[in-house]
Amino acid sequence: MAFSFSKSNLPKQLFINNEFVASKHDKKLKLYNPADGSLVADDVALAGEQDVDAAVAAAEKAFPAWRAISSGERRSIMNKFAQLIEDNTVALSELTRITLGAPYVSFGKFEAGLAAEASKAFRYNAGWIDKFGGESWPQEDGFMKIVRNEPLGVTAGIVPWNGPLGTIGLKAGPALATGNCFILKPSEKTPFASLALGPLIKEAGFPPGVFQVLSGDGTTGALLASHMRVRKVSFTGSIATGKKIQEMAAKSNLKRVTLELGGKSPAVVFDDCNLDNAVTWTANAITANTGQVCFAASRVYVQEGIYDKFIEGYKKAMEDKKKDIGDPGKAETLIGPLVDEAQFKRVSGFIERGQNGQGKLLTGGQRIGDKGFFIEPTVFTDVDPTSEIHTQEIFGPVSVVRSFKTEEEIMELSNNTNFGLMAGVFTQDINKAMRVASNFDSGMVGINCVSLMFMMTPFGGSKESGLGRECGIAALRAYTDPKTIMVNLTY
Repeated sequence: MAFSFSKSNLPKQLFINNEFVASKHDKKLKLYNPADGSLVADDVALAGEQDVDAAVAAAEKAFPAWRAISSGERRSIMNKFAQLIEDNTVALSELTRITLGAPYVSFGKFEAGLAAEASKAFRYNAGWIDKFGGESWPQEDGFMKIVRNEPLGVTAGIVPWNGPLGTIGLKAGPALATGNCFILKPSEKTPFASLALGPLIKEAGFPPGVFQVLSGDGTTGALLASHMRVRKVSFTGSIATGKKIQEMAAKSNLKRVTLELGGKSPAVVFDDCNLDNAVTWTANAITANTGQVCFAASRVYVQEGIYDKFIEGYKKAMEDKKKDIGDPGKAETLIGPLVDEAQFKRVSGFIERGQNGQGKLLTGGQRIGDKGFFIEPTVFTDVDPTSEIHTQEIFGPVSVVRSFKTEEEIMELSNNTNFGLMAGVFTQDINKAMRVASNFDSGMVGINCVSLMFMMTPFGGSKESGLGRECGIAALRAYTDPKTIMVNLTY
């Protein structure tokens, strides 16, 4: 099909029951271009209570037939949808970049591809449809025991602004594959690519009500999290908001919750590492998507024997990254601006306060240009481990570096945090690598790599970094309830 949306023709209405409809809420979303601060739109629909109720009602009506559809037909619809996204990757990435600022050639292409690339997201989960079987037990006691994986019903996904297309696949893919209906709520900062999926949803053959999109702000997310007829909500975002969603879910109908929240990921670099590899991974990990990534390696710990050499290489790598910053619409640009003025002020505030006794500024820290929300990749050394730049998630291209002596010392410091999303260890000693990986209090660990994920393995964190897991079979289980059936064979 011909894709009809572009910068000059933005999707601004809600997608409910396979149709674009105007919001019944009189408040609208206002969005700006982070590259130059210009107004993009001030009339994007904000879903209110009536809109959410309408979407839930449509999903409830569609659920019985969708859960009963043959596995082959459901798989065909999901694969067709994946193909339609692939066919329109460039256009969808353009719609994302308007308000996110992510360059297409680096992060934009990656995150669009994540939503539907072959063997990823929708295709990957579609492949599970006839393979996610139940269980049975021997009947020597006179009872046959069968366990079925039952869909929950109406589910919702609240996705973040820093990966607005990629995270759709992580939530909608397993939800739809297991027979649930799904309501997508994109971030108020990046709604356009999500809304533009409407015609693709319809073209793929999803029945009305099965897959819907509600743009809105935090109030819309709260309505979904507290709705008595929504059975599951998956949220990616801040810890503070995640806690509110869990509370609303519990106080309403005790709906299932998956939370993928923040991180302050450590990368531990030992004397015996491949130095060039460690420098490359840690520099890339904090500058990808301008540092606006939950599992960015923002704490770098380097053993004292190679500390000076590492700092020399790391500083150069971060300063070289400055050359990659620019207009996200240009082919040569690899790093764009921060998402908006609020995020720019937040990151700038951390940097400013960091220079007042929290650590030593090694490089960066300055605004780039006089318009847009561009900022230099920034590194602090000799950082006070109790300071805010060491303990809090900044969500920008800002890292802290400290030296250490012993493995025991650095494991204690690495784990002394409420976060537990990602960690990395760099060493050529496999015994040490596996020991350290086991001792990290973290949902994911990279050995000689950091800050990455795979579609087939669980993605998520421990402690306040989240609850539950996305990706792989773990995601399918999160969107289903096991039902035990007992058959009496002796009566």
